[in-house]
Amino acid sequence: MDRDAEAILREEIFRHLDELVGDTGVVTRQQLWDFTLNGATHRLIDRNRGIRNPKDMLATLSILSDPKGKYADEELQDSLFAYAYREGSVDGDNKKLRAALDLGLPLLLLRKIADGVFVPVPRVYVVADDQKNRQFLIALHDSLRLVENPLELQPLGREYAERVTRQRLHQPEFRGRVLRAYECRCAVCHLKHPKLLDAAHIIADGKPNGTPTVDNGLSLCKIHHAAYDENFLGITPDYEIRINQALLNEVDGPMLRHGLQEMHTRRLFTPIRSKERPSPERLAERFEDFKKAG
Repeated sequence: MDRDAEAILREEIFRHLDELVGDTGVVTRQQLWDFTLNGATHRLIDRNRGIRNPKDMLATLSILSDPKGKYADEELQDSLFAYAYREGSVDGDNKKLRAALDLGLPLLLLRKIADGVFVPVPRVYVVADDQKNRQFLIALHDSLRLVENPLELQPLGREYAERVTRQRLHQPEFRGRVLRAYECRCAVCHLKHPKLLDAAHIIADGKPNGTPTVDNGLSLCKIHHAAYDENFLGITPDYEIRINQALLNEVDGPMLRHGLQEMHTRRLFTPIRSKERPSPERLAERFEDFKKAG
């Protein structure tokens, strides 16, 4: 397979993978292993290693990042990700990662969030081979391939890179973790259509205590997410739903009545695992905003 044909195949794989994870935001090891495209099976993950180097491809197809793994993979500043060499020789599996750098071919980054469960980040690029530190630098957006020194971005470039990191890495991983914890249902109304669900922050991203962790998240359908953001809907520290008094007094058809007013005093649906349940401290802080709004 030549370079251009491989680039086209990779884009087809990534596009269909986007569709596969569009509902839940995550993908399982089995789905990655049995990934089918146009009647052909493509193994998007290796059985035993954190790197997938298909024999019929010129370059690495995917790399796996496990926060609890033995390799020192880490997120760097400015939308870069450091991917550590495998132990031993600087060649071996690393040769095809260098080929991805030389050929400018995109990779699939798999972020492990649980055993056999991953958040996929397709279309990332190798932008540097740091042999001194035995690591490759991975860019989360192809625009950083054009930067002379991606580790020393100018202020505007750094602001753009930080936004890319949130959009391509933090937000998808946050959504995947939250929807998985809530079993892909709305915590308020129990709606089970993942494409209609958002991962909402209790304390907004960027604020103190507004971490992208599951205990700062809620799985909410679109209407309840919007209502929560606008303080039409509040949640007490002991997981009880409240509706703004002004909305309770309104008369405006079935959506208002069934979608919001009937949620008043209802118990919030919470994850089974205690460490993934909404932080009462964060809920209390956020509930103060709801009370101030009326």
